[in-house]
Amino acid sequence: MVVPDRQEPTAGWSPTWALGRAVLLTGLLLIAAVLLGRVDLVVLATPFALGTAYALRRRPTAAPQLAITAEDAQLVEGGDLAGAVAVGNPDTVPYDVVVVRTRVSPWLSVRRADFGGIGLDVSRSGGMDRPFVTALSSGTAVDLELTGTALRWGRHPIGPAGARAAAADGLLVSRAVLTEPVRMRVYPKTEPFEAVEAMPRAAGLVGAHRSRRPGEGGELAGVRVFGPGDRLRRIDWRVSLRTRQLHVASTLSDRDAEVVVLLDVLAEAGRSGGVAGAASVLDTTVRAAAAIAEHYLHRGDRVALLEYGPAARRLRPATGRRQYLTVLEWLLDVHAESAPHDSYDQVFGPQVLSADALVVVLTPLLDERSAQMLARLARGGRFVVAVDTLPTDLAPPGDRGWAPVAYRLWRLDRDTMIAQLREHGVPVVGWAGAGSLDQVLRDVARLATAPRVGGR
Repeated sequence: MVVPDRQEPTAGWSPTWALGRAVLLTGLLLIAAVLLGRVDLVVLATPFALGTAYALRRRPTAAPQLAITAEDAQLVEGGDLAGAVAVGNPDTVPYDVVVVRTRVSPWLSVRRADFGGIGLDVSRSGGMDRPFVTALSSGTAVDLELTGTALRWGRHPIGPAGARAAAADGLLVSRAVLTEPVRMRVYPKTEPFEAVEAMPRAAGLVGAHRSRRPGEGGELAGVRVFGPGDRLRRIDWRVSLRTRQLHVASTLSDRDAEVVVLLDVLAEAGRSGGVAGAASVLDTTVRAAAAIAEHYLHRGDRVALLEYGPAARRLRPATGRRQYLTVLEWLLDVHAESAPHDSYDQVFGPQVLSADALVVVLTPLLDERSAQMLARLARGGRFVVAVDTLPTDLAPPGDRGWAPVAYRLWRLDRDTMIAQLREHGVPVVGWAGAGSLDQVLRDVARLATAPRVGGR
């Protein structure tokens, strides 16, 4: 990825204080020589005049060129990043000094910077908040190579970057040349996630899940009398010879399922420490969503993503590796945003959530509207599983006034909310990586296949 330089409309070269001092000193000496009639002052001013004229014999006209490059590889949290800020000299006059400075996102930990053949361990020298200096010949370019580690998922910028050059022995300096930042895509790191084979309902035509409908599958459903359209290879000869009537083995069809991963982005809690530190609510939400989507897409199921928040973003259900890459790209733009009103009616309609879909809601349960949304989904007949993304090691407030008491009351109120959700038939389980949803998915699948009372 390359971002071309953006030069200012007034880009050019300006005199430095050194040129002003040289001209001023030469003029004062010549004026003093004329007024006092002293030739020695003329001799004293001659080196300054000749030196300034010699330095200005070839004046640069082109400003330095600047561009930021970054690898477009699929960078994951904890992976090695590589970027560069390239500065070039398009002029025929060499630059005596080029100063380059760039900003880098705090979630991109730059360990080393190489500029002009000189390497610097920036992790021990104050980080990236420093200028880098080198000389630049005419028609050449130098890269400020940055290497380090990506600490957290998201779109993190390298830049904006700026450069200034000095020429003519430091008598002229260019205007600052700026370039737009490049945003590196850092995908969330996912733990291996496994779940049981049982799904509440399999609604597609083909797939890996056993359904309740007869069809061409691998699960034996029973033996029945041969009928029109039955395949000859399905004939059960043992039963047929015993009953003296053709019987065939009937099977259940294998179907795919639709999984909707719903992300509650109404609130954020906890402080993110990156891939190797503590996880905030959004960290757990994004990483869990990526793991769940990867698991079900690998098995051939359809996966959709929804946001419960003001933006109400939606990713349509699809299958395959392309959908997985789309899911990762979609998750990079997740951010917490509170809404003053409840957007349930605009977000969740019958055309959005299929009646047969398994809805996995990733929520910290910090907003009462989130619990109400879960209860409405359960009352609407949806198969809902709530995954608690609130960090277990969330630090309580300090011992100031009524803060500890208020924190305990809030914890009790939240536990009561979770208990009420379970009474409404919404299982709530904390996210703990692989195997987090095994037991709760078994319970949901068992309830889905259970006979309904009163025809409901």
